[in-house]
Amino acid sequence: MRGNDKAVSTAITNGIRVSVQSVYVPEQSAPRGKRYVFAYTVKIANEGSASAQLRSRHWIITDAAGKVEEVRGPGVVGQQPLLRPGEEFEYTSGCVLQTPRGEMKGTYQMQRSDGSSFDAAIAPFALSLPYTLN
Repeated sequence: MRGNDKAVSTAITNGIRVSVQSVYVPEQSAPRGKRYVFAYTVKIANEGSASAQLRSRHWIITDAAGKVEEVRGPGVVGQQPLLRPGEEFEYTSGCVLQTPRGEMKGTYQMQRSDGSSFDAAIAPFALSLPYTLN
């Protein structure tokens, strides 16, 4: 079942659906050096009736040792996509852990055309090597 061990996390906030799928990247990892690389693909879909622009991100990354790293910044992959109703935006990024397991979660700050803003939740998702889930 190697191809099917990809879990997807999904959260919906104010019509914005955020789905994330993660995968271990063995060719960039060095377990002896405590370097475990994970890629994650995020799909942000506007299922609501009003446009929303992704302004910034806030990630909380926790490794198996309990070390927490917070990442904040403008946009994602250098962009601040505007999502009209029915539109979606997808991108892939990555992170490096010192342990073979971890978790990520967070929020995207979204802004409406009327200037109001809200945080779209990113549901927790696992970062783990294949076959290491308990």
